[in-house]
Amino acid sequence: MVEGLVESYYRVNTLVNQQLQSYNKFVESGIQQVIDRIGKISTNVEGFELKLGKVRIEQPRYYEVKGGYRQIFPNEARLRNLGYSAPVFLEIIPVFNGVERPVYSDVFIGEIPVMLKSKLCYLSNMRREELIENGEDPDDPGGYFIINGSERVLVSIEDLVPNKLMVTKERNGIVSKIFSTYFGFRARCVVERNNDGVYSVEFPSTPPGISIVQLLRVLAFEKDTEILAAFSSERHIRNDVILNLEGEQSKTREEAVDLLSRKLSPGQPPEFRLNRMENLLDSYLLPHIGVTKAARLDKAKYLVKMGERATRVAYREIAPDDKDHYANKRVKLAGDLMEDLFRYAFQFLIKDLVYQASRAEARGRRLQVHTLIRQDALGDRVKYAMATGNWVAGQTGVSQLLDRVSYLSTISHLRRIISPLSKKHPHFKARDLHGTHIGKLCPNETPEGPSCSLVKNLSVMAEVSIGAEEAEIERILKTYEVKQ
Repeated sequence: MVEGLVESYYRVNTLVNQQLQSYNKFVESGIQQVIDRIGKISTNVEGFELKLGKVRIEQPRYYEVKGGYRQIFPNEARLRNLGYSAPVFLEIIPVFNGVERPVYSDVFIGEIPVMLKSKLCYLSNMRREELIENGEDPDDPGGYFIINGSERVLVSIEDLVPNKLMVTKERNGIVSKIFSTYFGFRARCVVERNNDGVYSVEFPSTPPGISIVQLLRVLAFEKDTEILAAFSSERHIRNDVILNLEGEQSKTREEAVDLLSRKLSPGQPPEFRLNRMENLLDSYLLPHIGVTKAARLDKAKYLVKMGERATRVAYREIAPDDKDHYANKRVKLAGDLMEDLFRYAFQFLIKDLVYQASRAEARGRRLQVHTLIRQDALGDRVKYAMATGNWVAGQTGVSQLLDRVSYLSTISHLRRIISPLSKKHPHFKARDLHGTHIGKLCPNETPEGPSCSLVKNLSVMAEVSIGAEEAEIERILKTYEVKQ
């Protein structure tokens, strides 16, 4: 019965379905989102800008010295130690003093590796006989890349869920934390309640121990009564807020701004201090809520909620969150990893483009888009990360040589999930088998030694959804008037 069910399931699904779907999503919308996020490139040349438009990706090709470009199949790439990659063309419109001159709409900006059996791959539409004809294994599931003739797989990474508030008990007190994520930028924002009931806030590029009252005054609530009214009227929460108000040095917004700016930029002139403080509050404090001044009130309300949750856990009104519960985890698939890498490589391409424009201007050359872009600026960075496994943000071992010892070991490698936690530390709780792993992760397949339970594998019929747009979910929740 079970055998028949599994057989029926794999007639319509593949073992690497989640990787293929994730990569296809990256090709269809991920690349365009990265480009749209930038929109315009301002150069150092006065009155010269570049407007970015639609991206176009063609199927894999290779440049022969004699004969120019021609299509290339995976088996030829393996045998000749070549890369199986697709060219990327981008609509770049030069703007001179506010006037658009759409001369070169499609500019070749570089190449991206193609996942076998994805929508870009020639093999995706081939029948069994055609695959055999082209030297391919008809039972090969795909889901990997060919870089310089080597088969490489992007191993999925398990991580804590972004943009979700989690409250945990630590040695010094209760910690409310959230990994606030905004277009690839990730900021760890924390509200800590110590054992005496004093709140402190911490976020990137700031020293620890920032007073929550001081921060709330700067963001939105100037008076003590406004701060008190923002919190719940429950007695234990009110007691904590009054305690924090009594221990606060600043009594007005001006005093709070002065004290906070001094703490963030000690020994700097007032103008620099204020600019840096405002930049940190808008860009680094809870960026998922917004990165403009208009979002400050919502950020203040969110900090209030974080403080309230910490107090409720401290008084055992609610239970602390379980970090190891799989509802609090997300798996970064090949498409997500490729999007992070493309974002990094594209930023480098922009820097190089700005430099080339300044250089051309200094030498008195005509500013032409196709001559300003160096195609290897993007392609080389992508290829280097894929070939070595050294990823963005210092992660290593993301891209690995595909295990071809047996067919089962290949399937296992393509469905592997690694944890970002260090192998050197014990992490006993993280290595334990959790009840929520049932049906999602295999309880048996994991290596022995230091990697035990930090390297996991998906269960036979487990699938990973590729996620949905947050804006669409927000719209649905507002339509049904869902309240917290």
